[in-house]
Amino acid sequence: MGSRGLPPLLLVLLNCCTSSSTQVVATPAATTPAVTKEDLHSTKATPTTPQPSQSPRTPGTPRAPERSGPRPTPVTDVAALCVCDLLPAQCDVNCCCDPDCSPADFSVFSACSVPVVTGDRQFCSQKAAFYSMNLTADPPHRNFKLIDQINPSVFCIHISNYKPALSFANPEVPDENNFDRLMRTSDGFTLSAESAVPSTAASDGPQPTKYQYGAPLQTAGASSGSFLKLPSPLTSSMCADQNPAAFLVSQAFECSRRVNIEQCEGMEALSMAHYSSPTILRVPNSTTQVSIKIQSVMYRSLNHTLTQLEGQGVLRPSLVSTRQGRLCSNIVLQVRYSLLYTAAGQIQEAGLSLVLGTLSNAVSLLQQKFEIHFIQHGTKPVPLSGNPGYRVGLPLAAGFQPQKGSGIIQTTNRQGQFTILRSTGQQDCLANEGLRAPVLFGYNVQSGCRLRLTGTIPCELLAQKMQDLLRGQAFPDYVAAFGNSRAQDVQDWVPVHFVTYSSNMKGSCQLPVALGIEVKWTKYGSLLNPQARIVNITAQLFSVPEPLPGPERTMVISTAVTFVDVSAPAEAGFRAPPTINARLPFSFFFPFV
Repeated sequence: MGSRGLPPLLLVLLNCCTSSSTQVVATPAATTPAVTKEDLHSTKATPTTPQPSQSPRTPGTPRAPERSGPRPTPVTDVAALCVCDLLPAQCDVNCCCDPDCSPADFSVFSACSVPVVTGDRQFCSQKAAFYSMNLTADPPHRNFKLIDQINPSVFCIHISNYKPALSFANPEVPDENNFDRLMRTSDGFTLSAESAVPSTAASDGPQPTKYQYGAPLQTAGASSGSFLKLPSPLTSSMCADQNPAAFLVSQAFECSRRVNIEQCEGMEALSMAHYSSPTILRVPNSTTQVSIKIQSVMYRSLNHTLTQLEGQGVLRPSLVSTRQGRLCSNIVLQVRYSLLYTAAGQIQEAGLSLVLGTLSNAVSLLQQKFEIHFIQHGTKPVPLSGNPGYRVGLPLAAGFQPQKGSGIIQTTNRQGQFTILRSTGQQDCLANEGLRAPVLFGYNVQSGCRLRLTGTIPCELLAQKMQDLLRGQAFPDYVAAFGNSRAQDVQDWVPVHFVTYSSNMKGSCQLPVALGIEVKWTKYGSLLNPQARIVNITAQLFSVPEPLPGPERTMVISTAVTFVDVSAPAEAGFRAPPTINARLPFSFFFPFV
């Protein structure tokens, strides 16, 4: 039973610990299979000969990791996976894994667009398919290798014992048999564009007293969730009528609408009253309403001629019968909203411009255009220097870019965006320091003044003063390529290249005395109506050594602007002749080549 001096309960505990310790050591040695590199992708374990039992693990020694078996076979076969195979039953160019490509197709490939296809990167070992082109061979052919890649990360999955985790679960498709059961297990769903718009009246917080950027424009209606709608295409080219118009978000959409000509009179989306009847709330959740005024109505006939309609009122679609068949007239083709707002975020006025037309029974899809624009009250339109090209005698549009990726900042004074020195009768630079002349397109100008120096003035201070006289207070960084280039379209602006020239005398202070601006432009567009476009602008600053000191010195400062036409000779263009895309066999010219 045990030692005499030990109690019976202690003897039972010792026997239990001894038996459990023996089982822990013996079990791994008799059942653990040997796993090789190839077995990581299979579900079968290789049987091995049982190893002799090792000595029991001493307390404090770390336990060896136990393996529950190799991970299951991957669901995705990387050798059959091809992410660049986009065309069904056709060979995709430079897609080396496309099964539709033949060796003849591979011979004309320049490279493999997808060189490596791998499996799950979270595993410590995964299959990888490598594709490459052997362009030195005759003919060129594709190389393919399937190897095992080792993940160098220490945080990788070595063994997985949960097979469904390796792939996405297949969802149960609703049908007539399981639809009721799926509806009871789910929380239900709603498909409404108005429900996605947050209701401002339902909130417990303070009501907004003005429209903010991006806020939906509320309209008067029976419910608090009524908004001004602007149809737009969503997942397809078809019109979705529940798109709310947002404050200060100018948009333009073009979408299609399927129309049954026999039912055109009852379709609201084709009616002029559907777009002119809503009244917009001046501010959110207010009682003051702003009516939409019809500013202009144009009618487009079947031969695409436009006629302005005046004093016709609200026209409704009407179905008529002609010799050519059934026609539906007075349907809406284009809608344009113009909203006037104040700086306090209130809607001041709302205007509507429409284009009506006629639909024949031969057309089943109707193309419609919808636009909305916002104009601030009390602001004047910015004058342009041409539309689109520059006009001779108008000032150059210029500005600054505060940071990379942002738009161009311009001053409101169009005449002061790009200026040079203005010559006066006194020829005194200090007396006429603030007088500047705008750079006008097409005008070669040369101006200057005299700077009289008395006493001893530090050269560095004098150089900075003369440079300020030549460049002005704000010398621009960019110049608009066209006369109507918008500030947000940075690609339509040309950077100003500033170059400094100085003498070769070392150790002497350099004083800038001349600024030369060269503007290169070209004729752009049609030969019948070419438009002037600026393609390059360079500002050259010339400096000379400081003159010898004396009681009174005079420095002449000058600026010059030159416009250079770099247009290429106009040549009549013709459409390129068709090419025959024929592929000859590789041995067609054998044995001559």
